[in-house]
Amino acid sequence: MDELRFKPTPHAGGAWNADEQHFSPLGGLVAHVLEEHAAASGQGLVVSRISYDILGRLGLDECEIEVETVRPGRTISLVEAVVRIGGRPVVRARAWLLAEWDTGAVAGGSDARLTPPEELDSWRMSELWPGGYIASVDVRPVGAPTPGRTTAWISTPLDLIAGVPVGPLASYLALVDTANGIAVRQPPTEWMFPNVDLTVHLHRRPTGSWTGLDTTVTWGPAGQGLTSTVLHDVHGPVGRAEQLLTVRPLPGSGG
Repeated sequence: MDELRFKPTPHAGGAWNADEQHFSPLGGLVAHVLEEHAAASGQGLVVSRISYDILGRLGLDECEIEVETVRPGRTISLVEAVVRIGGRPVVRARAWLLAEWDTGAVAGGSDARLTPPEELDSWRMSELWPGGYIASVDVRPVGAPTPGRTTAWISTPLDLIAGVPVGPLASYLALVDTANGIAVRQPPTEWMFPNVDLTVHLHRRPTGSWTGLDTTVTWGPAGQGLTSTVLHDVHGPVGRAEQLLTVRPLPGSGG
């Protein structure tokens, strides 16, 4: 079992509380650690699904990540990471790793591409959300955001880990959790709707420095919600992401 330690910068600051981490960069960090662990096995497997469960408050403090192989294999493997802050587990993630084969002759599915990010204007998402993470990203909507429905490109000029090379998948996944904040149904000053998990399925490995989020947010009548996203890179769809939300009025807001 590997154990690694990392310390967040203010650029990882959360949107709900300034002294908490936004999950997006932490999710990318976990993906990097899992990929590095997988690469050490020498099997050449790639992350095809990663599922995170957020177990508690993500303090803006040093974290340690433990990672191990749950199910080893030459063509299919399952790896797990546990993130601890202050000695308490706060995130548990599992990733299925699959072997790569040449299936280009039978590949198929939607290949619709989003309007390229260089043709779009930036949106100051910090006018809607506070926090160091939101202030650090470049958000470019494909059309005007509407309640519960937004498509946008996300990028950042910052390195995920200072002084450490990070692969394109971890950099891509470090922006996916932003989906829950781009298509809000109600003002975040009146309602809370944090996600308790994030699951990403991929049919193709993303490339490039932009994460494309084609996002729909649905709220039910009894305090639950879903943020559902078709994931893109500049070449087209790469997979899907789902986030389960707990929806409730913000204390003291009168919502």
